[in-house]
Amino acid sequence: MARAYASSVINAPIERVWARIRDFNGLPSWHPAIKASTIEGGGPASEVGCVRAMTLADDGKIRERLLALSDVDTYYTYVILDSPLPVRNYQATLRLRPIADGSRTYAEWTAHFDPDPVEQQAATIEFVGQGVFQGGFNALKEHFGG
Repeated sequence: MARAYASSVINAPIERVWARIRDFNGLPSWHPAIKASTIEGGGPASEVGCVRAMTLADDGKIRERLLALSDVDTYYTYVILDSPLPVRNYQATLRLRPIADGSRTYAEWTAHFDPDPVEQQAATIEFVGQGVFQGGFNALKEHFGG
């Protein structure tokens, strides 16, 4: 099983960053790789089990199911159901932690998956960790001025 990981420090209090990313259907408002998103069936985006159907910036399609969401621990976990990525058994968690020094936020995004084909493991880890995860963090840092 492969693991992709990215972390970053965002120059804003955790409450503000969580408010920006909490909406499981809200990726288009902060992540540059996501053009559109809808919750299938029209239910709430905070309901565990809901499925978001997203259109990527390159018009690719991806579907993900929310497995957990915690306002107390400021994280959500999801799995990919359908994706153009060469992965199987993909599960990811996006988590925030407060940094008391300077009222900043530590953000980390982790995924475990089986690359398919396994020969593309290094490239897939790099794309997910740096392209997807770090790309999102860079957009958040820009939004919050840092």
